[in-house]
Amino acid sequence: MKRLVIIEDQTAIREMLAEILRTDASIKIVGESGDGQSAYQLCMDTKPDVIVLDAKLPGLNGVDLLRRLNKVLTNLRVLVFSGHENPVLVREMLEAGAHGFVEKTAGLFEFKKGLETVANGGTYFGPAVAALLRNVVANPGASASSDFLTDREREILQLVAESYSTKEIATKLGISVKTVDNHRTNLMRKLDLHDVASLTRYALEIGLIEQKRSP
Repeated sequence: MKRLVIIEDQTAIREMLAEILRTDASIKIVGESGDGQSAYQLCMDTKPDVIVLDAKLPGLNGVDLLRRLNKVLTNLRVLVFSGHENPVLVREMLEAGAHGFVEKTAGLFEFKKGLETVANGGTYFGPAVAALLRNVVANPGASASSDFLTDREREILQLVAESYSTKEIATKLGISVKTVDNHRTNLMRKLDLHDVASLTRYALEIGLIEQKRSP
């Protein structure tokens, strides 16, 4: 029986997936989380065999969470289940250690098929992601990414784009305000972007944050 953690920030989707998977005798759900930071600790505590991972998470995005998990849980199997698929995001997820990526528009049949395949040692891509990967192979320039940013700069970029102040970021990351300012200055210089709106647009483009929904 595979031990599974579901990491999804939308409560309704997370609960729906849990309800569906509880009927699967080959899977035991050992935890659920809607936040990147708490998801990391949950996985450290429960040591799952498989995780279902959303790409867009508050606090710590899916790519950076996966990078951290794979440094410790070397046998972890990962299926990304996301409503957002673009060349940068898919490539970064695969490089971080994902074994499959199914878009939410593909439906539950594709999700279950993908999870079964990944849990049993294979790789699986939903139809839209598979088409996107074919396009990336044909047009390699389409997958340019943010790899030239450090992990800390990516963290700060996400938090800036999520509207945290410099002081709040310093508190959240346990570093000084001056250190945050230095990282922020460096990432602005690297990206040649000089205001919060531009940084937010860039974070959206590379999949660090999710577009805010209208109420």
